[in-house]
Amino acid sequence: MAAIARWFIRHRLVAVLLWVLALVGVGGAAAFAGSAYSNDYEVPGTESGRATALLDRGFQGLGGDTDTIVWHTERGSVRADAVQERVGPMLEKVAALPGVAGVASPYGDGAARGQVSEDGRTAYATVTFREQADDIPVEQARALVDTAKAAGTDGLQVELGGSAVALTEAPGGHIAEAVGVAVAAVVLFLAFGSLAASLLPIATALVSVGIAYSGIVLLGHVMTVADFAPMLGMLIGLGVGIDYALFIVTRHRKGLKRGLSVAEAAETAVATTGRAVVFAGATVCIALLGMLILRLSFLNGVALAASLTVVLTVAASVTLLPALLSLIGMRALSRRERRRLAEHGPQPELPTGFAARWSAFVERHPKLLGAVALVVMTVLALPTLSLHLGTSDQGNNPATATTRQAYDLLADGFGPGVNGPLTLVAGLDGADDRVALDQLPDALAATRGVAAVSPVTYNGSGDTAVLTVVPDSSPQSKATSELVDRLRHDVLPAAETGTSLDVHVGGITASYDDFAEIIVGKLPLFVGVVVALGCLLLLLAFRSLGIPLKAAAMNIAAVAAAFGIVVAIFQWGWGAELLGLGSAGPIEPFLPVIMVSVLFGLSMDYQVFLVSRMYEEWLETGDNRRAVRVGLAETSRVINSAAVIMISVFLAFVLSGDRVIAMFGIALAAAVALDAFVLRTLLVPALMHLLGGANWWLPRSLDRILPRISIEPPECRSAADARAKIPGQRVTAPATEENEDVRDIAG
Repeated sequence: MAAIARWFIRHRLVAVLLWVLALVGVGGAAAFAGSAYSNDYEVPGTESGRATALLDRGFQGLGGDTDTIVWHTERGSVRADAVQERVGPMLEKVAALPGVAGVASPYGDGAARGQVSEDGRTAYATVTFREQADDIPVEQARALVDTAKAAGTDGLQVELGGSAVALTEAPGGHIAEAVGVAVAAVVLFLAFGSLAASLLPIATALVSVGIAYSGIVLLGHVMTVADFAPMLGMLIGLGVGIDYALFIVTRHRKGLKRGLSVAEAAETAVATTGRAVVFAGATVCIALLGMLILRLSFLNGVALAASLTVVLTVAASVTLLPALLSLIGMRALSRRERRRLAEHGPQPELPTGFAARWSAFVERHPKLLGAVALVVMTVLALPTLSLHLGTSDQGNNPATATTRQAYDLLADGFGPGVNGPLTLVAGLDGADDRVALDQLPDALAATRGVAAVSPVTYNGSGDTAVLTVVPDSSPQSKATSELVDRLRHDVLPAAETGTSLDVHVGGITASYDDFAEIIVGKLPLFVGVVVALGCLLLLLAFRSLGIPLKAAAMNIAAVAAAFGIVVAIFQWGWGAELLGLGSAGPIEPFLPVIMVSVLFGLSMDYQVFLVSRMYEEWLETGDNRRAVRVGLAETSRVINSAAVIMISVFLAFVLSGDRVIAMFGIALAAAVALDAFVLRTLLVPALMHLLGGANWWLPRSLDRILPRISIEPPECRSAADARAKIPGQRVTAPATEENEDVRDIAG
C-alpha cells in the first residue's frame, strides 16, 4: 500500500488526469450507447415463464405490454353520447400511435365485455403495445398519456395505468444525490474545519461513482440490469466512498499534526487506514457478489453493478485521494490548526472529551449497557416476524400519480382483482384439447376466489389459446396467491385429465409469486454463504474466533432491526403517506437479498475500522481492557461522523420518488444508525470487555495453517511476535509518536 501511495503522490497530476479521462471516456461511451435496463422477473422454467413464452409464440403482438385507460364520471353514465363523443375519437388516436398494437374499447359493435362498471360511471380500455415495457421508448408512453388526458373535462376524469405509463412517472433529475452530497459537505466541514479537506472526500466519491454509473449503463447492454441498479449503485457508492475517504483524510490530518510532511502523512494514511479501506471494500463486494449464487439474471446485474461501484470507490480512495491530498498540501488543516502547529510545533492529539468519557463509561458498565443495546435491537426487530414478501404495484404509488388514481378507479368500479388478472395460456393438440378448454371457463367461474372469467381466445393456427381470470381479491393479497396455487394444483390438472391439454397460469401477479417463491427458497443458502465468507475474512484479518462470530451476530441483528423498520413503514404504512411513499403494501421479494448483501457489507466496514484499532493496541500491549478502551475512544468520533454522512446520503434518496429506492434508503440509513450508535459504540465494546482475552483466542493449530492478511501496521505485528517469544513479559512496539500518544490516554 505504501508503494502505491508513493507513486500516486509523486505523479499526482498524472493520477488526477487519468481519473478525469476515465470519467469523461466512460461517461461519453454511456451517453452514446444509451441505457438498456430490464426489470425481467421471469425465471426460466417457472409456470409463469412458460406461460409468457407460449403467449409470445402463439399470439404475435399480444405478448407486449398492456396498459389501461380509465375514465369516470360522477354524474350520468359513461355510455352517454357526450362521453362517447369525447372518448371514442381519443381511443382511435391512441390506436394510431407509434408502438401501439391494438386498443380494446368498451364501445362499438365489437366491444369487449365487462369493461363498463355496474353503476355505469366507470369504464376502461386496454392498450396493447408491440413491445414489453422495458423496450418501449418513454416518448411513446408519453404520447399515450398526453393523448388520453386530452379527453378529460371537469366532469370526466381520465387516468392511465400500466408499466409503460409508469415510465412517464419515473423520477427525474438528481435532487436526492444533491441533497445527500450537500449534507455530507456540511458534516465534513464541521468535522475538519477546512474547506479543502472537506471537499476531497466528496470529489473522490463523485468521480468514482460517476464512472461507475456510466459503467452500469454500459453493463445493461451485455446482461440483464434492473432500472434501479444505477440509483442503488450511486446510493451505495456515495455512502461508502465519502466514508472511506473520510477515514483516510482523518489519518492524514493526524499525521500532519504530528509534524510529518504532506507526502509522509498521505503515504502513512494510505499504508495504515488504506489497508482497512481495501479490506472493508472487499467484504462489501463479497457480500454483494453472494447474490450470484442465486442464479437469477435479475439479481446478477444488480450484484455486479453495485460491486463495480464499490471497487471504484476503493480504488479512488487509495489512488486519487492521496494525489489530491498532496496537491492541497497543508490546507488539509484549518487555519487555526496550521497556526497552532507553526507556533507550538507538533503536539499529541489525545482522544479527550465525550469520546474518551464514553469509552471509560462503557468499560465500567458493560453488562448494563450491553443489556440496554440488546433490548433496543430486539424491539426494533420484532416487526420482521410479520414480513410479507410480495410485489408492490401501482396501488402503492403516491395518491397524486395517474397510475394510482387509475388503480383506485378500477378497484372501486370493478373490484380489486381487475388490477391483477391472471392470464391462462394453453397449448392445444387436437380436438379433444379444444373441447376440454371450452369447458374450462365454467370450472374456473365456480372456483373459490374467482370473480370473472373471459371467453377463450384462439390464435390463427388454433394451437394456442388464452383466457383471463379476474380474482376477487387484490393482486397483493395472500388470497390471490392462494388462488394461483389452487388453479395450478387442483382446477387445471382436473381439466387436463385424459387430454394433452397443457394450461399455464401466467400474468404479472403469478410471475411475482414465482419470483418470490424462488427467492425465499434460496435465501437460507444465500445468507449462510455471505455470513460464512464474511467470518472467514475477519478470521484471517484478526486471527481470532470470537471477533468474526460476534461480527456475524451483530450484522444479523442490524439486518433484522432494519427489516423491522422497513416493515413498519412500508408494510404497516406507519408514516408512508406522510413521507410521500404511497400506501402500505408488501415488501419486494428481491429486497431481502439485496439488503442482506449491502447491509452485511456496510456493517463489516465499521467492524473493521473499530476492531482494527483495538487489534493494533492488543498486539502492542496484550491488554484487552486497554485495547477496547483505546480503540473505542480513538475511532468512535470518526465512525459517528462517517455514520452521520452515510445516513444523510441514504435518507436523501427517499426524495427520489421511487418506492424501491426509498425502501433501500430507509433500510440502509436505519441499519447504519443502529450499527454505529448502538452496536459498534455500545454492544460490541461491552461484549469485548466481558469476554476479556478470549476475544483474541485462536487455536495454535489453526493459526499455523491460516494465511496471513495484514491490515495492521508492521510495527504492531513485530511487538506481538516479540511478546510471544517472551512469556509473561509485555513488549511494546517501537516508541513512535503515535504509540506515545496512545499510552498517554487517561485511565
